[in-house]
Amino acid sequence: MSNRLILGDNLEILKDMPSNSVDLCYIDPPFFSNRNYEVIWGDSGEIASFKDRWSGGIEHYINWLYERVVEIHRVLKDTGSFYLHCDWHANNYIAVNILDKIFGRNNFRNEIVWCYKTRPQAKCYFGRKHDTIFLYTKTNKYVFNWEAVVRPLSDSTRMKYKLSDMDGRLYRLEGRGIKGSPIKSAKDVEAKWEKTNPELVVRDYLDEKVGVALEDWWEINTINQSSHELIGYPTQKPVALLERIIKASSNEGDMCLDCFCGGGTTISAARKLNRQFIGIDQSVQAIKVTQARLEKETDLFNNAPFVVKVHKYDYDMVRESEAFEFERFIIEQFGGEANIKQRGDYGIDGIKKDNKINIPIQAKRSDNVGRNIVDNFETSMRRYYQSLSKQIPANVTAGYIIAFSFSKGAVEEVARLKREENIIIKLIKVEEIIPIAKKPKIEIGYEWKEVEAKTDLLPKCTDKKIIFKIKSADNSKIELYQWDFNYNKDKGFKADIFMDKTGMQERIFESGSYDIAAKAIDSDGLECIEELRIIVNGGVKGTKSEPIIKQA
Repeated sequence: MSNRLILGDNLEILKDMPSNSVDLCYIDPPFFSNRNYEVIWGDSGEIASFKDRWSGGIEHYINWLYERVVEIHRVLKDTGSFYLHCDWHANNYIAVNILDKIFGRNNFRNEIVWCYKTRPQAKCYFGRKHDTIFLYTKTNKYVFNWEAVVRPLSDSTRMKYKLSDMDGRLYRLEGRGIKGSPIKSAKDVEAKWEKTNPELVVRDYLDEKVGVALEDWWEINTINQSSHELIGYPTQKPVALLERIIKASSNEGDMCLDCFCGGGTTISAARKLNRQFIGIDQSVQAIKVTQARLEKETDLFNNAPFVVKVHKYDYDMVRESEAFEFERFIIEQFGGEANIKQRGDYGIDGIKKDNKINIPIQAKRSDNVGRNIVDNFETSMRRYYQSLSKQIPANVTAGYIIAFSFSKGAVEEVARLKREENIIIKLIKVEEIIPIAKKPKIEIGYEWKEVEAKTDLLPKCTDKKIIFKIKSADNSKIELYQWDFNYNKDKGFKADIFMDKTGMQERIFESGSYDIAAKAIDSDGLECIEELRIIVNGGVKGTKSEPIIKQA
């Protein structure tokens, strides 16, 4: 399975995933708090999910979560681990009515307490400043890399290693624990014991200590307004929390799943740690924020590719994609297997298994495909079946041609082949395989004003503040805006602002040239990017010249 971000109902998507395919699953589902602040994104997908789980009380919430955990248990490998993040509102109900029943009490490993320091608000009870993370495994044989998440040795512990061998390695002496030994504790061990009774002592070397095994009580800072990790997602979890979980319960190359991926912290951490990942969310905004986050983090050392599956695909992007990439993509979406060789393929782009036959496919990134394509494909089919020492099968589909549309001549030739030669070729339109639509269009308006510059040297200087405003140019329903204020077309869009619901941003610019890009995402997950080049005039501050803004 490839790295994927998937927009949709996680229950339905989980049902389509193969059993025993995931090594680690972490979820942070909506808490049973019965408050509307759980509607974070506000798009139609999240609101539908919100209404679904709140159509009843705690029993309905438990049932809603239960059927999803059943599927998670199924897709986990026998060596897999499952972490469920919750809080005091429903943690007891979840443990007893969901986790113990599905995973079995014997496969409970830990109740992890994540403590965090924020300003207490409670006046009639102690401030509630922790979450609960339950760890269950599918069986009693599971991955647990305790060495990967140890706590470093304290300075006081390191100071106990005072002795040095001939190689300069620091060590201390410890009793071997032999029955009847006069050495009962570390205080009883002195250097003389090693000389007079070497069988009673052992050298404990400092460089062999990996650290101290962690407890189930974790103090990790939350995300605050000054954090460099902040993306604007209200319930965003710190990367350090997910890195600890992923390091402990998976290995490099393992598949990590988060089917409530939200702001994408699990996915981001998994990618950085060289794990495969699948992120699922009902909200188009959640998927697109996670996508932008991964794109922002992509560099020479963190560049694992991933695909994003949304409700509809951008017609222009699919139509204008590179020919071989289009073939691979559309054939896989059709349920076939693309030909990766591109040579010696008898003119066949891929195959699809049907009726125990590998049926050839030809994919054309074209509109109005004509009769000549059908004629050429028929020739290719004959060569293909001859290579298998078979004849073109009669009365069943012998081949598929995929394209955006077909001419009248192509349709007529397919009908003739079926009628006169009993050769059945099916013409499949791209829109029959994937839902396609036109991406939204936007316009960026602006206004500017001078503001006092913050400088001690030139107190009367001014900077240029530009106010950007986006509006739809085709009445599309825009769910989310993102901004890149250091846009580089060669490197691609790298969001500085991940979550903008208003389409308005303000920035102060000194003199110079700036490339800026805005991205608008509609309710189907389709997106467009509009570019601007800004030239702020004036070699010195204080000039009254208007900035030049050019549409890129």
